[in-house]
Amino acid sequence: MKNIFLLLFAFMLTQLSFGQYKYDASEKHPFGQPNPEAPEQIKDFEPMIGSCKCTSITRKQDGSWNDAENIIWNWKYIMNGTAVQDETLKPDGAHSGSIRQFIKDSSRWYVHWYSAKTPSTKLPVWEGTKKGNKIVLYKEQKAPNGTDGYFRLSFYDMSKSGYKWIGEWVDKTETVVYATWKINCKQEN
Repeated sequence: MKNIFLLLFAFMLTQLSFGQYKYDASEKHPFGQPNPEAPEQIKDFEPMIGSCKCTSITRKQDGSWNDAENIIWNWKYIMNGTAVQDETLKPDGAHSGSIRQFIKDSSRWYVHWYSAKTPSTKLPVWEGTKKGNKIVLYKEQKAPNGTDGYFRLSFYDMSKSGYKWIGEWVDKTETVVYATWKINCKQEN
């Protein structure tokens, strides 16, 4: 009788704990699902969810562009569908990722970035919103000559088949724009 009780108790605990996290990755939903209790903006990144093959190109110190490299950019819902995590896998081992949370009180996305090659005790944070059909994020950053500005990240041309991303330094008025990184992605799943 004791063994049956323990078995029944273990089964109930399993059912309760899985029910608590029903929006996390599962066999049926390998990239998780948006939690209906989360702010509606959790779906801003929906076109990116999954695994994408991407072409990445960065600017050299002299202003010319490096050769393009192929990367994989994986996206999923985390924290029971209340946040988004992404991870880039690069051929040179400079893998990186972000945790993206929408904070309802400020009506903004906060993106905490981390990298395998540059571990940090304090993660850099970009913040921003969806503007039309673009997601635009900013982090204060001075230009090499000391001019105040931002490093602006933009997702655009987002659809079920893929998306584009650009990293640019912009001045405070966003009239001076200097692109430093471009990524073009195609969905695999």
